[in-house]
Amino acid sequence: MIIPSIDIRNGRAVQLRSGREQLLDGGDPFERLEEFSIAGEVAVIDLDAALGTGSNADLIRRMARYKPIRVGGGIRTHESATNWLDAGAQKIIIGTKATPDFLAALPKERIIAAVDAFDGEVTVEGWTMKTGEPVLDKIEQLAPFVGGFLLTQVEFEGGMGGFDVELIKSARALAGEARLTAAGGITSPGEISDLDELGVDAQIGMALYSGALSLAEGISAPLKKPVNGDQWPSVVCDEAGNTLGLVWSTKESIEEAVSQQKGIYWSRSRNELWSKGASSGNTQVLKRIDLDCDRDALRFTVEQKGPFCHTGSRSCWPSDFGFSTLENSIRTRIEEGDPNSGTVRLANDGALLRAKLVEEADELASAASPAEAAHEGADLLYFLTVALAQKGSSIKESLRELALRNLKVSRRPMLAKEDN
Repeated sequence: MIIPSIDIRNGRAVQLRSGREQLLDGGDPFERLEEFSIAGEVAVIDLDAALGTGSNADLIRRMARYKPIRVGGGIRTHESATNWLDAGAQKIIIGTKATPDFLAALPKERIIAAVDAFDGEVTVEGWTMKTGEPVLDKIEQLAPFVGGFLLTQVEFEGGMGGFDVELIKSARALAGEARLTAAGGITSPGEISDLDELGVDAQIGMALYSGALSLAEGISAPLKKPVNGDQWPSVVCDEAGNTLGLVWSTKESIEEAVSQQKGIYWSRSRNELWSKGASSGNTQVLKRIDLDCDRDALRFTVEQKGPFCHTGSRSCWPSDFGFSTLENSIRTRIEEGDPNSGTVRLANDGALLRAKLVEEADELASAASPAEAAHEGADLLYFLTVALAQKGSSIKESLRELALRNLKVSRRPMLAKEDN
């Protein structure tokens, strides 16, 4: 799979050749993150921190709250490692300090050891210093302590001229259960596919920034076993993970979907590209594309406007009542503005809404049976959802906040606030 890369220097996304010569300015890192996150997790590297010339930490912390990223560059203390994990980084990349003693104190499954190599020799301090240690020895030494490796072939980085595949094969064998990501010189869909066959991810920067490789090409490169020669079944889900329907994709439709960030698929009945909602107005904003484990089907995660199904239903399958159903119902009532609606009255009367939230929270806390707790919990969920909508937020944003908190490795004591 493809791991898009954003290297940051002085607050800008940049691309270097062999870690030294800046070849291009990639613009606003947030814009690149919005674009690249359709492929999933994005690698964000603080070059200034890696080289000891500055820091982009505040910027990268905001990025970690916005989209799933793995963070690297200048992480050389347990405190900084923990701070990044607490800040929402899905994983952190440790380079210079990647030793068994240092790594043993960190959560293995969220640690990637960066093994940067020039002609097979480990380099550190932002690729500026050779250590004399063979990179394969380093990988074998660290494999028990990490969940992944980032192997960068520095001499090929930014050059778009290929890479040493035999080194990658040897590294993959020594990495064991740790997932290997290769970087440096990877340019074509065929190379991404070949690496995927080996069980290796491809971290790519220059090829994406320069236009030599499109993001859609990178995403679709590992696809196998098409139907009718060039089509793949594609499950469409909303951001809560609810399945909306089954469609079909071709590499052409994937290219259009990614470039326009819309739900664009292949119509088998009309034998042409189909942009969801072009005629009905029930459009989609594309958030992410994932391939299944066998690489013969896709999942599109979208922000769906209105119903998905042509019958007028949100989904092509019967759906259970869930958070999205509750939220959509409440938002519809507020938008319609019926003066006789209790939901509308709550949304327009902050004092009443606050009183009901406090009342229902107290009743849930005092519930004496499972049935009573369920009843009071339902009341509280309703008022909570109205409050989120009234304040311009959503259950999705609250769940995102909980997901970020779940990534924390530090925990605060559970204490009640003192009354003022």
